[in-house]
Amino acid sequence: MLLAIDCGNTNALFAVHDGNRWCSQWRTATNTSRTADEYAVWLHQLLAMDQLELGDIDACIISTVVPQSLFHLRNLSRRYLKCEPMVIGEGDLTLSITSATDNPAEVGADRLVNAVGARSLVEGALLLVDSGTATTFDVVTADDKFIGGAISPGMYLSLEALHDAAAKLPRIAMQKPEKSIGTNTINAMQTGIFWGHVEMIDGLVRRIRKEYGKPMTVIGTGGVSPLFDGASTEIARFESDLTIRGLLEIYRQNAGQNV
Repeated sequence: MLLAIDCGNTNALFAVHDGNRWCSQWRTATNTSRTADEYAVWLHQLLAMDQLELGDIDACIISTVVPQSLFHLRNLSRRYLKCEPMVIGEGDLTLSITSATDNPAEVGADRLVNAVGARSLVEGALLLVDSGTATTFDVVTADDKFIGGAISPGMYLSLEALHDAAAKLPRIAMQKPEKSIGTNTINAMQTGIFWGHVEMIDGLVRRIRKEYGKPMTVIGTGGVSPLFDGASTEIARFESDLTIRGLLEIYRQNAGQNV
C-alpha cells in the first residue's frame, strides 16, 4: 500500500491507496514541531479505525511546501513504514509536467503535483485555481509545460488580516453570503471577503485566458474551493483530490509498479 502525504501551510493530508482505490484519507493541522513518533501514534490510531496497520504500508511519497516538516515526515517513513520515501523536488523523480518558468526551483511542489493530477483527467491547456492558505493560478500548456501563473492571499488569510488590522472588526466564521449588501458588520465582512474573492478569481481567470490566447480548461481545487462551486462563473469544474491524484501518478511513473 502507498501512503501519500501532502503537507501544506495550514493542513497536511495523509491518504492510503491499496492499488485499486483510496482506502482512507485524514487531515491534520500542519505543525512543524510534530515529531515522527507523534505522527506514527496519530497515524496508527486512524489506520486501526479502518482495520489497517502501519505494517500494511510499504511505500510513501511526500509533497510539502513546509521544509521544516520534511525531516519528521521522512523519519516517519523510514522508521515506521520501513521504506525510503519519494520526495517531490528531490532526486531524479520524473514528472510528466515540466517547469518552464524563469526559475523552476522556485515553483512549489504542490503546484506541479496538482498539474500532474489535472493532466490525468483533462487534455489540452489548463488553468488550475487552488484555493487554500494562498490562492494560486497555474497555467499548463497543451504540451505539458508549467509556464507560471499568479499567487494571491487566500480567503481565510484575508479574513484574518482584516481582523488583525482593524481593531473593531471581529474574528468571524466564513460562509457563502446570499447577498452583496451586508446589513450588519458580520454580513458586510462575509460578503466583502467572499464575493470580493470570487470576483478576484473570475477577473484573474479572464485576464489570464485572454493573455494566453488559446482555449483552456479551468479547474478549481483546494480546501476552500467547494465554497466557490456555483459562485464562480469562470471555473468549469471542481476536483478536490488533484494533489493526491498527482502524487499517485508520480509514484506510478517513478516506481515502475502498478500501485
